[in-house]
Amino acid sequence: MQKAIEKADTLIEAMGWIRRFRGKTTVIKLGGSLLECEDARRHILLDVIFMESVGMRPVIVHGGGKAINDAVREAGIEPQFVRGRRVTDAQTLEIVRKVLAGDLNRKLTEEIEYLGGRAINLSPDTTNVLFGEKWLTDDGTDLGFVGHVNRVDRDVIEGLSYTDQVPVIPSMCFGEDGQLYNVNADTAAMAVAQALGAEKLVFLSDVNGVRMDKTDPDSIVHSLSAEQARKLIDQGVIDAGMIPKVEACLQTLDRGVGKVHIIDGRIRHSLLLEIYTTSGVGTEIRK
Repeated sequence: MQKAIEKADTLIEAMGWIRRFRGKTTVIKLGGSLLECEDARRHILLDVIFMESVGMRPVIVHGGGKAINDAVREAGIEPQFVRGRRVTDAQTLEIVRKVLAGDLNRKLTEEIEYLGGRAINLSPDTTNVLFGEKWLTDDGTDLGFVGHVNRVDRDVIEGLSYTDQVPVIPSMCFGEDGQLYNVNADTAAMAVAQALGAEKLVFLSDVNGVRMDKTDPDSIVHSLSAEQARKLIDQGVIDAGMIPKVEACLQTLDRGVGKVHIIDGRIRHSLLLEIYTTSGVGTEIRK
């Protein structure tokens, strides 16, 4: 009986958040090792189905770096990166398209359907919704067929969300000349969140958020203002690989998204715990 009461208390706690976020869009960036872990991926997709079932409008933007690396190596090519971006020649681009826009995109959509939800893949192989142009580094380095998104077909994505389907979008875009480009998944998710005026952008990561001590998971900071986040960067508390992630969050807030979350996607039902409980399990950054 006590366990049943505790479950009911959890539902009551969630009710206020469910009502607050009903009809609001949340963009979820999924990628990396989470795509390779069947158990973590299943629970993330179950969370997405729950969100849609209670009236939220989730949109998934995904990468697939590990699977692409494996496929590139099988083709006899050693993966190369410059400032976190994959150097993408013509052969690598075809591999990226097959793995990202083909295999992974279909797999995620089919798995959502298998788990009882409704989803549709919006990729260069089906209905493309991301458009952009070639991207160069700050010093002008050419990484090949690497681009960035400057236009999102908002009408298509929102139309599907209104019909209770979850859009699943790979991080690739077409240029105005019809050239396909490989796009960093974090920046693709940012562009989609901005275009949709999303209430939330959630980065699913393999760390549990911003920590005061990066070696101590229990030192997580659950809520930060943009100003506080910038101070932690200046103080060196946020350092190394977390800096570009937090800076991306701050840019997204400046472009009209309500809140950005960094959470550990390996934690079972981390999406639900972050959105529908008072304390959450990751770091929320607000304007």
